[in-house]
Amino acid sequence: MPENENNFFERVYEVVRQIPYGKVTSYGAIAKHIGAAGSARMVGWAMNASHNLPDVPAHRVVNRKGLLTGKHHFDGTNLMQQLLESEGINVIDNQILDFEKHFWDPGSELRN
Repeated sequence: MPENENNFFERVYEVVRQIPYGKVTSYGAIAKHIGAAGSARMVGWAMNASHNLPDVPAHRVVNRKGLLTGKHHFDGTNLMQQLLESEGINVIDNQILDFEKHFWDPGSELRN
């Protein structure tokens, strides 16, 4: 992996580690916060590469509409949904109910 990609992934993980229990954020919100607006897909790649990092709660990162678009990267059919539900987040048809209530914006919660 090129050094710059590795640094990008580490900056993503630093943000994801700070998502509070019971909250979610989006790929795009993370990209924007780390100064890489338009790189939501790269944030998704970072999440997919994080499965061996138990301190990175990748299940808390969803798409901008609250859809569990990364769920197929988790072991088990509904593991991502089960992890979110264990934190009090309701999910129906792969979408977070009351997404706005659970959304955590790193841009307003964290300093660069």
